[in-house]
Amino acid sequence: MRFAYTATNKDEKTISGVAEASSKEVLVATLNKQGLHPIIIKVASDKAGGLAFLKRKKKVKLKDLVVFTRQLSTMISAGVPLTRCLSTLQSQSDSKYFQQVIAGITKDVEGGAPLADAFEKYPNVFSEVYINMVRAGEAGGILDEILKRLSAQVEQDASMRKKIKSAMAYPVVILTITIIAFFGIMLFVIPKIAKILTNLGGPDAKLPIYTQALLNISNFLVSSSIIRSIPVLSAIPGLNQLPNAVFIAAALFIGSIFLRRYIKTPKGKYKFHSLLLRAPVLKTIIVKVAVARFSRTFASLMSAGVGVLDALEVTGGAIGNKVLQSELEEAAKEVKNGKQLSEPLSKSKFFPPIVSQMLAVGEETGQIDTILVKVADFYEEEVETMIDGLSSLIEPLMIIVLGSIVGLIAASVMGPIASLSKNIGNN
Repeated sequence: MRFAYTATNKDEKTISGVAEASSKEVLVATLNKQGLHPIIIKVASDKAGGLAFLKRKKKVKLKDLVVFTRQLSTMISAGVPLTRCLSTLQSQSDSKYFQQVIAGITKDVEGGAPLADAFEKYPNVFSEVYINMVRAGEAGGILDEILKRLSAQVEQDASMRKKIKSAMAYPVVILTITIIAFFGIMLFVIPKIAKILTNLGGPDAKLPIYTQALLNISNFLVSSSIIRSIPVLSAIPGLNQLPNAVFIAAALFIGSIFLRRYIKTPKGKYKFHSLLLRAPVLKTIIVKVAVARFSRTFASLMSAGVGVLDALEVTGGAIGNKVLQSELEEAAKEVKNGKQLSEPLSKSKFFPPIVSQMLAVGEETGQIDTILVKVADFYEEEVETMIDGLSSLIEPLMIIVLGSIVGLIAASVMGPIASLSKNIGNN
C-alpha cells in the first residue's frame, strides 16, 4: 500500500513524502529507524479514484530480481560500498520501474536507513522473506552470503511458479471457453430452439426432464426477473430490460473484487489458506511446496549463523501459507521454552513426519542445514513430478468434461426435435 506521511526529523523540521509499506505500523517503524517521528500517516489517494482496483500494479520480473540480488552480493563481497553498489545496479537495469525503485532505496540508504527497511517500502518488489533474510544478514554481518543464497532461492521459486502456471494454463483456457460457450448457447441458441419445439409440439408438448431443465435455465438468463424485483434498479429507464445474465455477470465481477480484497486481509488470508488445505489434490501440492520452502530457507539461515528463533520467524513468512506459518510460530514458542524444533514439528497436522525425523537427526549430528537442503531437494522433485502428472491428466479430463457438456446439450435439443418430427410425420 502507498501512504502519504508528514514527519519531523532530528532538527524538528517537517518532512512530507509518499512511501510504500505493507501496513501503517511497518511504515511507522521504518520512519523511526530513519530518525523521523511521524505526525500524520494516511493512505495515499489514487488519481484513478473509484477505478483504482482496475489499475495494474507495477512489478519487477523475477529474472531482474535474481540478477540484481546476485550482482549486489558479488559487489558487497568485493568490498564495494553499498550506495555505490546500488547506483551501479540502477544504471544497469533495463526496467525503468526497477530503476526508480533502486533510486528510492539508494536515497534511503544514503539517509542512514538499513537496507532491509529501504526494501520494505516496496512490498510489490521484495517479498516478506526477502526483506527478513536481508535484515538477518545485516544483523549477522553476512549480507553478501545471504544475498547469494537469496538469488538461488528466488530462482528456485521462479522455476516452480513457472511449472505450476504452465500446468494450469490449459485447464483455465478450456474452462473459460466452456463458460463463455455455455452462456452464448443459453442466451442465443436455446431460445430459438425453444420456439422450434413449441411450433412442432405445441405449448403443452411433453419434453424430457433434461431438455426442460435446459429450457428453464435459458428462460431465466434471458428474462429480466431479478432486476425487476429490485425497486431501485427497475426504476432506472432501460435497465429493467436487461437480461438476468448481465446482472449475474456484474454481480460475479463485483463479488470477485470484494473477495480478492477480503483474501488480502489477515483474517481472510488465513481462512483462504485453511480452505486450500482441505482440497484433496491442492493440499498435497501446497504442503510439499511449503515444506520445500521451509527446509531450504531454514537451512540457508542456519548455515549463515542466524539463531533458531530468528530463523523460524523469517521462515514463517516464506512458506506462503498462514496456517502452516501459525504452526511454526507455535513451534517457536516451544523452542523458546527449551525444546528441540523436531519435537513440536512431530505433532504437526500438516508437516510430514519425515521432516521432524530428519530434523532430529540434524540436531543430533549438528548438520541441520545439510540435511534440510536434501529434504528441500526431495520435496521439490516430488512437486515437479506431481505437477507433470497432473498436467498430463488434466488435458484428457478437460476434453471429457467439455465433450460431455456438448453431448448433453446436443441430446437435450436434437432428441426432442427428432421425436416431435416423427410424431408429426405419423399424424
